[in-house]
Amino acid sequence: MEATREKLVVDIKTLLSDVDSLLRQAAEATGDEARQLRQRAEDLLDQAQERFAGARDEVVRRGKVATRATDDWVHDNPWSAIGIGATLGLVVGFLIARR
Repeated sequence: MEATREKLVVDIKTLLSDVDSLLRQAAEATGDEARQLRQRAEDLLDQAQERFAGARDEVVRRGKVATRATDDWVHDNPWSAIGIGATLGLVVGFLIARR
């Protein structure tokens, strides 16, 4: 998961750098050259959307797996879940009371 996150950050930085470069070039370009630069920028944004959609789908999938595993564990161990919940409630209560 950490590797996916790092790759996503690198991809975002690369995309921002490429778009910034294209915008600077487009500011100086005219006519057909400006049209080509705009098309290139649109292509880069489309590629980024595809990458981010894949990353989003993976995060959603992992979240569903974790949710299902938690639900199964709570159903299999209801008293343990109640004990953990009560303990966490007490800890949070004590931390809040200390303020």
